[in-house]
Amino acid sequence: MVRRQVTDPVFPQCPIRNVLARIGDRWSLLTLLTLQGSDKPMRFKELSKAIPDVSQKMLASTLKELEADDLVNRQAYVEIPPRVEYSLTDRGRSLMPLLNQLVEWSLGNMSEIIASRKKYVEEHGDETDSDGHGKTATRGSRKPQSSGRFL
Repeated sequence: MVRRQVTDPVFPQCPIRNVLARIGDRWSLLTLLTLQGSDKPMRFKELSKAIPDVSQKMLASTLKELEADDLVNRQAYVEIPPRVEYSLTDRGRSLMPLLNQLVEWSLGNMSEIIASRKKYVEEHGDETDSDGHGKTATRGSRKPQSSGRFL
């Protein structure tokens, strides 16, 4: 299995870029929030049902990546049938207050952000792709600039 790179290829030592590479993917944040919302460790099927639009392959990959960063604990029990449970580690729990603030901010600002996007399109035309990214610059087309502080 080929694991995707989770470090920034241009600035691999930048802590902010590397943490965002992990939690900024499509499924990690949802997986962490789902584990946080459970009062007990969760089995794979429980996680899969709680996040219904993630494929089993992608959920397994996401859990492995979160485990590699010590955000999620995987506990395998030697029994028949095999049982595996997932829970947040201490490091994962320490991240959750920040992620919860991000969720609250998102919920509080999303309607205004959507309105701003619509206004922008009305004033400037549709210069963004479906994810809201500008079409004028392609990913990787700019030369990276270092501010020095975090890089």
